[in-house]
Amino acid sequence: MLTLSNIAVSYDGSRILRGVDLNVPEKSLICLMGRNGVGKTTTLKSIVGLVKTDVGKVTLAGEDVTTLTPDARARRGIGYVPQGRDIFPHLTVWENLKISVVVHGSRAAEQMDRVLELFPILKEFLQRKGGVLSGGQQQQLAIARALLTNPKVLILDEPTEGIQPNIIDLIGDALLKIKSEGKISILLVEQYLDFCLSIGDFFYIMDRGAVVASGPIANLNNDIVRRHLTV
Repeated sequence: MLTLSNIAVSYDGSRILRGVDLNVPEKSLICLMGRNGVGKTTTLKSIVGLVKTDVGKVTLAGEDVTTLTPDARARRGIGYVPQGRDIFPHLTVWENLKISVVVHGSRAAEQMDRVLELFPILKEFLQRKGGVLSGGQQQQLAIARALLTNPKVLILDEPTEGIQPNIIDLIGDALLKIKSEGKISILLVEQYLDFCLSIGDFFYIMDRGAVVASGPIANLNNDIVRRHLTV
């Protein structure tokens, strides 16, 4: 569904990504892991078009999207929830969701009931301003808004960061349900190991801008964790 081939990115003459290869198959949930500052978020930004690649190719559903703008990639089927969530704090929950409907039309409108079933707390808070929601509720809102675009691939950057454990469980359950429906593949950057082990199918671990380990999530053993993930 989504493939990165030999992606390299530089900032101000410094190489940040070094030949990153990554594959997100259909009906899968892929965890991209690694310590802080190793290039995980830059990898996501190279997928959605927010950073320019020096070399390499990004392919979505067989189409080369490497030269497309971020909005064109979104229209092709890439949904993105960045770190920090980026909801509109002065708009209500309903208005935040309605933006996707305005931009994406009937395709988004048809998904509204579905996302409110996935995140029922949002249905209770439709008239509340986004800025007064808890961090976990804002994360659910951000994911719901991305799902309204009906993406082929949903990309999440640190979805559990700063969120209470019970909400992490709710988000994990929602992602598993999305995956089980078989219409959307999921790529998430995540440092919470137990979360990855509970919902992931496959892992990639980055260090110094390159993928240094990968495999089925069941193969993520203590030795790999100690070498590449512990601080």
